[in-house]
Amino acid sequence: MSSTRKYFGTDGVRGKVGEHPITPEFMLKLGWAAGRVLAKQGSKTVLIGKDTRISNYMLESALEAGLAAAGLRAAFTGPMPTPAIAYLTRTFRSEAGIVISASHNPYYDNGVKFFSSTGSKLDDTLELEIEAELEKPLVCVENERLGKAVRIEDAPGRYIEYCKGTFPAELSLNGLRMVVDCAHGATYHIAPAVFSELGAEVIAIGCEPSGININDKCGATHMETLRDAVLTHQADLGIAFDGDGDRVQMVTRDGSIIDGDQLVYVIAREALRAGRLNGGVVGTQMSNMGMEVALRRLGIPFARSKVGDRYVLELLKQKGWTIGGESSGHIIHLGFGTTGDGIVAALQVLRAMQYSQLDLGELVAGMEMFPQKLINVRFKAASSGDPLAHPAVQAAVQAVEAELADNGRVLLRKSGTEPLIRVMVEGRDASVVTATAQQIADAVQAATGG
Repeated sequence: MSSTRKYFGTDGVRGKVGEHPITPEFMLKLGWAAGRVLAKQGSKTVLIGKDTRISNYMLESALEAGLAAAGLRAAFTGPMPTPAIAYLTRTFRSEAGIVISASHNPYYDNGVKFFSSTGSKLDDTLELEIEAELEKPLVCVENERLGKAVRIEDAPGRYIEYCKGTFPAELSLNGLRMVVDCAHGATYHIAPAVFSELGAEVIAIGCEPSGININDKCGATHMETLRDAVLTHQADLGIAFDGDGDRVQMVTRDGSIIDGDQLVYVIAREALRAGRLNGGVVGTQMSNMGMEVALRRLGIPFARSKVGDRYVLELLKQKGWTIGGESSGHIIHLGFGTTGDGIVAALQVLRAMQYSQLDLGELVAGMEMFPQKLINVRFKAASSGDPLAHPAVQAAVQAVEAELADNGRVLLRKSGTEPLIRVMVEGRDASVVTATAQQIADAVQAATGG
């Protein structure tokens, strides 16, 4: 079996609707192949959830047909956040969970991601097994073994109660006015109910999905909409999710945008205060150095993974830690779930606010965000050698690192899709960061003939 994945990327299978592999024909075959690989524990049931894209009606029907041909029953949840499917897959003891979503992408993109029976994303071995099955001809099981389809009517209520259960019973959100932006996505009927049932006054926006307005100038990828609403309504804070609910970002009462790095810092500091912090915190190569410095000041260990929440999760498990995340707002807390969960992460920030009696702006004041400068340098793809290994480039990096010392860092990496070298420098002094980033970029360009 080949070790190279043909269809699965870092987060399932994804692409533009109507173009291979996001077509009805491929989805039918994918459902069949996944059913053959994932049917391990005898329940013969696979949960299928989705966000609010118009193409999901078509794709879930094709996946259900493929599962039925493999002899498995599909249980539809309707629109539900990605972490909800991870949770429900575990509680229903299902063979697997499927989410049809392209997360923060526009409506014309879509994708499929899988969860194992334990609610974890599939490891590389299982994805390769599914890809191997995709190369085989589709063969139906005997008629008496064909799968059926059912609908889980109380899926939203189950997940709402689960989310509320991650917030301390002795606390409430009484007295807090908040704006909640659901990006016209999968949290539209979940998040407002969670926060209002815990006592908050909720002003809900981005809660009118049409099938084509998901992530459109709203949600965690377009924070201006939430910031304007917070200021207009004089709210205490704002919370924004992306289309499938695994990302969260926030806004303070004065309109400052709080990203995932800052939220991870708040969650970790509260866990330390409560004696619940298990080890340290995992960020990524792109996490702001200000978080690393702030955590170090608290005595909290910090480690960086490759970019991507699956790599954050891998490093958390490797170290035996529980809290990690990305600046984009993917935040994982293994004390509460197996994957990134925007609503649960927001509740942990609100927990810190209520216990400390500080507002969000005051909570993040202990973390100084370092200025960052990113420059993309194009190089000739056919040029010999690795641009990052060129002596002149390495010399430039070493010179900048010596200048920054402990007050900054340098990151060079190749783009995965274009002949680009991404040069990133961050540090305390914005002018030094800009100048040194250009210094390295010039060295890369001169060395590669870009």
